[in-house]
Amino acid sequence: MPGDKVVNSKTAQKGKAPKALKPKKPKIPRQPMPEQDPLERARNFNEVPFGYSNETAMIEASRCIQCKKPYCIDGCPVEINIPAFIRAIKDGEFAKAAGILKKDNALPAICGRVCPQEDQCEKVCVVGIKGEPVAIGRLERFAADWERENMEIIVPEIAPPTGRKAAIIGAGPAGLTVAGELARLGHDVTIFEALHKPGGVLIYGIPEFRLPKSIVMAEVDYVKKLGVKIVYNAIIGKYLTIDELFKEEGFHSIFIGVGAGLPYFMNIPGENLNGVYSANEYLTRSNLMKAYDFPNYDTPIMRSRKVAVIGGGNVAMDAARTALRLGAEEVTIVYRRSLKEMPARDEEIHHAKEEGIIFKLLNNPTRINGDDNGWVRSMTVIKMELGEPDASGRRRPVPIEGSEYEMEVDTVIVSIGNGANPLLTRMTPELKTNKWGNIIADEKTCATSMKGVYAGGDIVLGAATVILAMGAGKVASRAMHEYMMSLDV
Repeated sequence: MPGDKVVNSKTAQKGKAPKALKPKKPKIPRQPMPEQDPLERARNFNEVPFGYSNETAMIEASRCIQCKKPYCIDGCPVEINIPAFIRAIKDGEFAKAAGILKKDNALPAICGRVCPQEDQCEKVCVVGIKGEPVAIGRLERFAADWERENMEIIVPEIAPPTGRKAAIIGAGPAGLTVAGELARLGHDVTIFEALHKPGGVLIYGIPEFRLPKSIVMAEVDYVKKLGVKIVYNAIIGKYLTIDELFKEEGFHSIFIGVGAGLPYFMNIPGENLNGVYSANEYLTRSNLMKAYDFPNYDTPIMRSRKVAVIGGGNVAMDAARTALRLGAEEVTIVYRRSLKEMPARDEEIHHAKEEGIIFKLLNNPTRINGDDNGWVRSMTVIKMELGEPDASGRRRPVPIEGSEYEMEVDTVIVSIGNGANPLLTRMTPELKTNKWGNIIADEKTCATSMKGVYAGGDIVLGAATVILAMGAGKVASRAMHEYMMSLDV
């Protein structure tokens, strides 16, 4: 009859419904993360995203198709069993999910907040081929937060004591990862931290609204529960040398994870004026020294009206959004390339724009101008256009002749990267470094030119990401364990 559907007779005879009549399972969209209203959050330091509810997390976890070949694990620098912890969330077994995470990652609540999942595990998620990938990072955050808020922190089984001692220089993400891994393997582990608080860039670099310090301290407490000891205000190279750690303190192996805390500047006229900061100093004053909590903490920091932040990375976004929260009327990102080349995470750029940060793209400062008292009053900027790709693969910015103009600003924050602090390497000439001052370490073991000494994170890679530092920590811990167990102690 006209309008009747054609049914395949062979299919009908076998008792199977024809494909045209099979109901399609509705696709579940990626669950949005609830967050503060932009107008409200731009004037407070509370965390921007609120996190998933139990129900939302279970819905999002149900989007995972449990691939036979989970590429997401390959995309994770610390090799988390991602399908397993997501399956546990789907089943409502949140404590189990947290336990699975802790087997491979000592800092899941941190990674769930600041790890660039979109370029790693989520980038290779099969669900993302025809739609949006599973929100792996948001689920990791959910499981870690649920454990912290609802139960005793799970401490995995620790191996019997090995009689070996390991020293970790730096309590940042790389150092904390190595420390946690080695402690679980039964080694006696001590971290030497130059500052008065642990966490490294997690505590001094990343703002409260992106990574609450209470979360960092909770993750550090977990590492301590594994048996790790932390010595503060201990600058290795001054307080103790590498040789003294071996010969006088009796350590069998050492890991160097001191980060890259030496800020770069543009070397343009006016960078020595009052009101010019490196992003490193600006964020350290706000985060570690708590200038954001004025007047409870009377840390000196510029009370700005118009701020320019030079750079386009995550640190530039952090500095710009911090300046806004410290009371600036206008904050502008000045970046010499286009939005396409900007290295900051899409999420950070999106949040900055929502909060009212101005973006001046294809612009580059040529000088900073001061008043008669030596304070910043303006910045001279030249417009740029993109030429051929440079060594980074991005198109090289080229100045447009005659396009200079002046921006009224009273504060300039330079955020164009950081280099290796030379203190430790100068005091340890046996450590081989490259032309940038970074320690040379083997990719597969993190071994340096000194026997028994390993290094990883930003001191090797240059300014990189938290998760890459943690990945190096995992690699180093395996090599250090093997090395120490080979020693006749």
